[in-house]
Amino acid sequence: MMNEQKEIHLDIQGMTCAACSSRIERGLNKMDGVEASINLALETGKVSIDNQLTADDIIKKIQALGYDAVIHQQEDENVPDHKQIEIKRKTVQLIIAAVLSIPLLWTMVTHFSFTSGLYVPELFMNPYWQWALASVVQFIIGWQFYKGAYYALRNKSANMDVLIVLGTSAAYFYSVYVVLSNRAHIGMDGMHLDLYFETSAVLITLILLGKLFEARAKGHSSDAIKKLLHLQPKVASIEKNGVIEEIAVKDVTIGNILVIRPGEAIPVDAQVISGHSAVDESMLTGESLPVDKEPGSNVFAATVNNNGMLRVKATKIGKNTVLSSIIKVVEDAQGSKAPIQRLADKISGIFVPIVLGIAVITFLITYFAVGTSFITALENTIAVLVIACPCALGLATPTSIMAGSGRSAEMGILFKTAASLEQTKNIDTIVFDKTGTITKGKPVVTNFFVNRAFDEDEVIRLIAQAEKSSEHPLAYAIVQYAEQRFPIHAATQFKSVTGFGIEATIDAKKIIVGTEKLLTTHEISLQNMDGFDQQGKTIIFGAVDGQHVATIAVADEIKDAAKDTIAALHAMNIKTVMLTGDSQEVAQTISQQVGIDEVIAGVLPAEKANEIARLQTHGKVAMVGDGINDAPALATADIGIAMGTGTDVAIEAADVTILQGDLQRVVQSIQMSQITVRNIKQNLFWALAYNSVGIPIAAAGLLAPWLAGAAMAFSSVSVVLNALRLQKIKL
Repeated sequence: MMNEQKEIHLDIQGMTCAACSSRIERGLNKMDGVEASINLALETGKVSIDNQLTADDIIKKIQALGYDAVIHQQEDENVPDHKQIEIKRKTVQLIIAAVLSIPLLWTMVTHFSFTSGLYVPELFMNPYWQWALASVVQFIIGWQFYKGAYYALRNKSANMDVLIVLGTSAAYFYSVYVVLSNRAHIGMDGMHLDLYFETSAVLITLILLGKLFEARAKGHSSDAIKKLLHLQPKVASIEKNGVIEEIAVKDVTIGNILVIRPGEAIPVDAQVISGHSAVDESMLTGESLPVDKEPGSNVFAATVNNNGMLRVKATKIGKNTVLSSIIKVVEDAQGSKAPIQRLADKISGIFVPIVLGIAVITFLITYFAVGTSFITALENTIAVLVIACPCALGLATPTSIMAGSGRSAEMGILFKTAASLEQTKNIDTIVFDKTGTITKGKPVVTNFFVNRAFDEDEVIRLIAQAEKSSEHPLAYAIVQYAEQRFPIHAATQFKSVTGFGIEATIDAKKIIVGTEKLLTTHEISLQNMDGFDQQGKTIIFGAVDGQHVATIAVADEIKDAAKDTIAALHAMNIKTVMLTGDSQEVAQTISQQVGIDEVIAGVLPAEKANEIARLQTHGKVAMVGDGINDAPALATADIGIAMGTGTDVAIEAADVTILQGDLQRVVQSIQMSQITVRNIKQNLFWALAYNSVGIPIAAAGLLAPWLAGAAMAFSSVSVVLNALRLQKIKL
């Protein structure tokens, strides 16, 4: 019997490049019952383990590999952010390294002919003073690189730390050798020509600068989540025994009555008890227009009450709110791996050993074959080691995924995984459910025809009163239609005829409302209805005291954006299909109005999955539905897209969830997938281009070590900044 799997999420500290994340992933996956995925950009890990293992076992394994890890806490502004703490630590290290490196850099600048005559303090020229400054940078500030290199080599692998340590140590220890062998001399211009302490110190400083820029840039990738968190209030106004008092949001319990004043943010998910208002849900759904709220309406944490006071009853708190579930989906998507990342992982796994080989070959050729000096050969070798950092390659995919999924969440589009964000762009057929997807899902009366021989208002009142006690959606539509004219009270004598309609007695009058078959069963003949538009509508008949008095047409209205959405998909060469359990006539009418290519009608929910599988034989298929009745089809499709308000189980059932029922978001989800994958490919291209161009230039001696360090730092930062452009996308 297989052990049950459980999933843990970790924050991992100490990773410096793609080789680090790959090593941790390989090390964990070698353990029995473990399946791990490590994200370099987020510095997180998602690990599935069986019941024989604990989180402590995983953390100990990560520590044995030379890193550290803690259990991940969902984004919370009240919990210290270890990433911000790390940024502060890196900032302090950079300042110290820069202060110590400036004197050494000053002496290096004076080597150039155009700086002759530049004043240099005598102390700066002292080789032992230079040695002391460089030692602090090399072994105190730079100890983190030695530690990382040690653990990497101990685990029979290599990473960026190995390259940095080899490059900087070569320059440092050669300079130490010069000092100790008394070969350091003062030239004609008074400079220490044979010392390279500034090379090691400046390289470490530049690397720290690049890492700091990278950390700050990566911090912006979670801006979408932080905006949501900052919008949520810290206190709530609770009503107890008619008295209103403020308490911390964390102390709110289910069932508490809360008062939401105009302009205030709603602290938890709740249901309106009294009051009317419009609530701004844009931060949650991406929908700019406020949503009207009345008694019985649901409101959600972090949304803003625009006008009117609301009394609400708390229904969901803490991690169970819609806001928290959205944050979890976004975090999971950002922490997962896209299939395209496999290429980068494979390259990163062999990258450092190849670079080490190139560095050795560079030294041997430059020194022995070309016959240059030892110093020149050493500088070329250091430049190769330093410029060839795999950071940019490792960051190329996850940073784009982070930024793309975060921006999508701001627009009200939730991608459940990185794979769904990548693969949505491949869709060539989209299947739509009808009710609640193409249509609004709320039937309305489109025609209410009353025979001329009868009083129109009286007939409408009687039929609506008869339907008032019915729970059927069509009955609700009739009552809503009538209540626009006058108040409606339920009939006292009422009977439902399942599948056919209702019977009631009102003011001693016998009322029958339902299908044609129900009326003919009571031997009621139907009047001639020439000219009555029945196309694509459900027809209901009404009779009073055995006479046919009214014919009512009820239809489910098409969503405003449906036609434009279908047109936009056609412009993208995507085939559209309607899959519904409704009749062929109704489905065909709806499809013609919006321009859908193909209709599959009369299909039961259990059979929808079979239709999706059939369509998949011709291409990649997405299913768009409400996430409940369409669950089998959503699961079968290559990409399941659920329409909902965020309260639906669709968040768990689908690959993509549209928080607001706006069909245009379906088009935007495909566009965001296309743009994000294009951004990933740009990052991968430039990451590989940096190394493909930079390594030969460095090996040829055309790049000084400190310039190589600057180029390496720039490559990582530029990749992250390119990914962050996704956060500004407007569709």
